[in-house]
Order: sequence, then C-alpha cells, then structure tokens
Amino acid sequence: MLALVAVGCAGPEQKLGRGISNTAEIVRGGEFSRSMEQHEYFGGPDNGFSIGFVDGVNHTFARTGLGLYEIVTSPIPPYGPVWTSYLPANPQHPDAYKPRSWSMGVTDTDHYLGFSGGDVAPWFFGSRFSVFDN
Repeated sequence: MLALVAVGCAGPEQKLGRGISNTAEIVRGGEFSRSMEQHEYFGGPDNGFSIGFVDGVNHTFARTGLGLYEIVTSPIPPYGPVWTSYLPANPQHPDAYKPRSWSMGVTDTDHYLGFSGGDVAPWFFGSRFSVFDN
C-alpha cells in the first residue's frame, strides 16, 4: 500500500510547482516585458508601446489563469504542460535580461570573504542591477 501511495507523486508535484510559478506571473511581469520588447524589436517603437502592451497584458492574464488552473487540477492527470500552442511551458523573460540565482549565503561561493555577487532584488519588476557583474 505504501508503494502505491509513494509512486507517482512527481507528476502532481511538478504540476503544482508549475502552477504556482505561472500564477506569480502577474507580479513578476516577465511575459509583459517580453511582449513589449519583441514587438519593439520587430515592429518599431510604436508597435512596442501599442501592440506589445496589449499582447503583454493578454499573455500575463493567460499565464496567471493557466497557473490557477494547474494549481486546482494538480492532483488530476494529465501532469504535463497544457496549452503549449499559445504559451511556452515555462515563464518567459525578455531576451535582454537573463536571470541568475539570487544573492544569498547558500548559493554564493565567496560568502565567507565578506562580499558576494548575484542579482540585487530580482523580485522587483525591471530590476537589472547586479553586484560584480562581469
């Protein structure tokens, strides 16, 4: 009985984690920034602020709604990503910004020397300031 309960927990766990990540998109704003950036690159600044804005709002609300759906249905199969024809499985970032790990004692190798690198406040929308950026 224990084997039946313990086997197969990875699917619901991944679906729940993906749902939480997608639901946080409305706060993170990555889809919005990416849509505005892509429309500006390929269509000019006017398209970035008009079409990119509307497309970014649509993608943000779609990903947030998808996240809520995945949280509610996490114990129910299928466990793989759904609706990938409209949204990629993982949240997007603008091409001009590549996120790195947060600066904290657990992940920094030079913590005991008194300084460390990494993103400073990566949870703020538009934060691109890094310490010791090479």
